[in-house]
Amino acid sequence: MYYQYYVYILECSDKSYYTGITNDISKRLEQHQAGTKRDAYTYKRRPVTLKFHQEFNDVLQAIYFEKKIKRWTRAKKKALIDGDYDMLQILSECRNATHYKYKLESE
Repeated sequence: MYYQYYVYILECSDKSYYTGITNDISKRLEQHQAGTKRDAYTYKRRPVTLKFHQEFNDVLQAIYFEKKIKRWTRAKKKALIDGDYDMLQILSECRNATHYKYKLESE
């Protein structure tokens, strides 16, 4: 059977980001909104908003990308969400998102 896999970023009601992976993004978003898992990160942070998703044909690539994003700073996740690839590059090179030259005004 052939699946598409999605890595996604949700913005929670407390403005935090949650990163996940699924093969059915619509169903997974409904689960997050419904709070089907009481111990889940998003349960007490509903409602959530889908801010980013990327499709993969290979589950291993999707898992790798999800794990990579989970280690990123909030600033890098925001740059990805905003499609600001220049800032994403700068933040990747800087390795210190609090560096005064690269401090985002929204933080």
